Amino acid sequence: MTDAQVGQLYVVSTPIGNLGDITLRAIDTLRGVTAILAEDTRHSRHLLIRHSITTPVEAYHEHNEARQAPRIVARLLEGQSFALISDAGTPVLSDPGARLVRAAIEAGVAVSPVPGPSALLAALAASGVDADRFTFFGFLPRKGRERVEALDVLMALPHTAVLYEAANRVGDTLRDIAARGGGGRHVVVAREMTKQFEDFRRGTVDELAEYYRESAPKGEVVIVLGGITPAPLDEGALREHARRLRAGGASTRDIVRLLVEDHHAPRNLAYRIAHE
Repeated sequence: MTDAQVGQLYVVSTPIGNLGDITLRAIDTLRGVTAILAEDTRHSRHLLIRHSITTPVEAYHEHNEARQAPRIVARLLEGQSFALISDAGTPVLSDPGARLVRAAIEAGVAVSPVPGPSALLAALAASGVDADRFTFFGFLPRKGRERVEALDVLMALPHTAVLYEAANRVGDTLRDIAARGGGGRHVVVAREMTKQFEDFRRGTVDELAEYYRESAPKGEVVIVLGGITPAPLDEGALREHARRLRAGGASTRDIVRLLVEDHHAPRNLAYRIAHE
């Protein structure tokens, strides 16, 4: 079989609320493929009708993906093309699709992203929290050791974290973060983004945990949590560590490296102290 006979899998982002938030390329792609693979065909039908897309729609979700993925790959190899969409936003990110994407790649099928709306990026962009570096956690485990371990990672994170959470669990999650010492960290709860009742509530974890204690937010929720604030560096301690290292025969290069690794000192400061 030649490459020309092989179809293509498109991973298409769709609106997270406002049906107008779809790209022209996404519309063209959805109109041009053999079939659209939708997480919930009834839900996606509203978007397709809005944009006059009449392409056949097939169900692809977490309950059938193990069975469907190999069948779809076989059809891709026969020359059919598919667009994978989720109920909202970008597929694969806390949504079904990863199994199919991996299977298509392993079979030599081209996988092409058609980027667009993403709840995590929309929340981050409008949060006011540092977005230079962040970690996406998706939905935290609900209980047990896995939840504890995820919260421990979250608490040690020096940069921003983005979480998805069910509306009725937002208060519980904020209280769990506060209970582990994160009560003073800056947090934003983004709700119903791009929809009529879009809302961004900002404050400390303690403040919003209290706010949501009695009543859970409604709708789709993304939590943007600021990273830990590092303690001020003690330059005297850095100089003393450098002195001991130097007395022990460490080179200037090693002193710089160890000040950065052991004390998380900025490299320019470590370099200056190492050369004093």
